[in-house]
Amino acid sequence: MLKGSLGSFRAIALLEGISFLVLLFIAMPLKYWADWPYAVKYVGMAHGVLFVLYLAALLVVSVAHRWHIFRITGAFIASFLPFGTFVFDARLRKSS
Repeated sequence: MLKGSLGSFRAIALLEGISFLVLLFIAMPLKYWADWPYAVKYVGMAHGVLFVLYLAALLVVSVAHRWHIFRITGAFIASFLPFGTFVFDARLRKSS
């Protein structure tokens, strides 16, 4: 199911997308509404690491599968949008 560079990319994309949603919808409200900044500190750090891994995996998979610049750009933009990595993954599965 998740073999090779494409499988690794999809797994990292899933984790990165989840960490982004946790950061936006759980950690940020805890920081501003409950005056508890530690959630953002730790979830933000984890999300940052996963984001860098996502970009590295994107580079590897785009070279290995010879992705067109539009697909690479779409994957990059998806990482900045809430639910973006999930939508990109669904389109990726559909095109495979």
